[in-house]
Amino acid sequence: MKLRRKILFAIILLVFIPVIVMGIVTYVNFSNAMEKKSSSFYWISLLETDRKLKFALSEISSITNSAITQPAIQQSLKQPNFVLTYDRKQEINNLLINHPMITSFSLYGKDRLLYQYNAPMSFADMRKQVWYGAMEGAEGRPVWSGPGENGSEAAGNPVLVQARVIKDYYSLEDIGYLVVYVKPDLLDQIFWEAATLKKGDILLVNKQGNIVFNKSGEHIGQRTEFPFLQADYTKSQDYYIDNYQGEKSLITFLPSHNSDWYLAAITPMNLISSESDSIRNLAIILGTVSLLSAFLFDHYFVRRLVRSINSAVNGMKRVKQGIFMPITTPLRSDDESDLLIDGFNRMSSQISELIQQVQTEQGRKKEAEMQALMAQINPHFIYNSLESINSMAVLAGNRDISKMVVSLGKLLRISISQNQELIPLQMELEHVRHYLDIQKFRFEDKFSYRIDLPDTLRQVMTQKLIVQPIVENALYHAIEQMEEHGEITISAQRSSKDIIIIVKDNGPGFDLSTLMSLWDTEHSNPKKYADSGVGLRNVHERLNIRFGHPYGIMVCSSPGFGSTICIRIPTIQP
Repeated sequence: MKLRRKILFAIILLVFIPVIVMGIVTYVNFSNAMEKKSSSFYWISLLETDRKLKFALSEISSITNSAITQPAIQQSLKQPNFVLTYDRKQEINNLLINHPMITSFSLYGKDRLLYQYNAPMSFADMRKQVWYGAMEGAEGRPVWSGPGENGSEAAGNPVLVQARVIKDYYSLEDIGYLVVYVKPDLLDQIFWEAATLKKGDILLVNKQGNIVFNKSGEHIGQRTEFPFLQADYTKSQDYYIDNYQGEKSLITFLPSHNSDWYLAAITPMNLISSESDSIRNLAIILGTVSLLSAFLFDHYFVRRLVRSINSAVNGMKRVKQGIFMPITTPLRSDDESDLLIDGFNRMSSQISELIQQVQTEQGRKKEAEMQALMAQINPHFIYNSLESINSMAVLAGNRDISKMVVSLGKLLRISISQNQELIPLQMELEHVRHYLDIQKFRFEDKFSYRIDLPDTLRQVMTQKLIVQPIVENALYHAIEQMEEHGEITISAQRSSKDIIIIVKDNGPGFDLSTLMSLWDTEHSNPKKYADSGVGLRNVHERLNIRFGHPYGIMVCSSPGFGSTICIRIPTIQP
């Protein structure tokens, strides 16, 4: 069977992918629909719960609104050191204890407890309550505090507290406080009537994350970390999925009419996902059947094709490692896979031959380049002539000429040493020292120099004649143009596994365009530098050829701030 027919047959069999995709899409869409449906159900339930909660709390608030305006309370609070009579106490009791949910209350003046009914809390203790600050800031409006936030649930006596400031009926000045304690049955009745799914729960939480109350009666007072309680929360929708009490749940939330509270409905996700299990199971069965068909096709048709492709891939990996071995096939069926193997074997053989040719040519080219570059820096001098000049200078008593000739002789010994490509770094810098000593005869006191070479780097081997051209450029392009005293500093240091040689001058510096112009001029007109050095580019190319990337030079300069040339070479021990 030809490869094209095999692929066509595979397309017919491999229908499990559309089946799986269709099953996944259907399952996800149905699950999302169930999430939205559950969230919509709970949002309506929360809205109804908040409406009932508002009605119940407003009923208590209407009682206290009426009570605090009555003369019995107004006159008692406005008279200093007033002592309540039995009749006045009964009158106050009749104003407040006329609702079945109100269990007790406390009436405070500005600085003392004036009267209490089954709520013996001193004025000092009242000021320590968590709701005291909110009550002061409410300016007479009632402030509610549930069992989970006022500490009564933890104390074992849960109550709902309403606290408010009492103002003078005429001047609106603060004259006292009223704290009313309400049975938690009020909340329990409201939440019990709230519609929930199986195992679902409805919570009343405050902005600090404390659970004020919930339908299940569990975890009241505990702290939660709902995202919608954050001040910077951006509302995109009224529900989200997160972990609650260690279980992945759908959380629907609604701001309560009380600005300090939120209503939140919790639905376990396993309850929602159970509705879509039948779709998931059907998709799994269809996918399994389709996958089994694909395995049968693979066993009878694709296996040999894949074996051929794997052989080709392994052959390519060997080629990447430089191993050129032909691929052998135990069985041939004369289809496209055999043509692929044959073509790869021919290609591998041709690449091997071409690589050998390129390596031979590159070796010759590299050798020719090295010879051509070295030819630029190998001037030939006659040592006997220099010795004669030195002798004549000594006889004539001219020691400056003698020193200059001696330095020049030592300088040239390194330049013309054809048989030694690598020299110790100490010898390279010694060569630079002789060169600078010769130049000082020319420039006199126009510049000074300093060479700093650590003892640990003296015997490290380096390409010869790489520092002197850099120093020569510093002299001719920086020091010579200066009117003030010039300084050249040459130092070497170790950087990781490499050696950095730094040549620094205090010259005028140069910008990028000047550097590129000098760089291009060296490349296009090498004869110009035949007498005065080999230039920056020549040194960089020689290091690249000898040691490869990233070895070479790096130029750091800015007009008015001098120049720094860094030469990077590998650490080569003798």
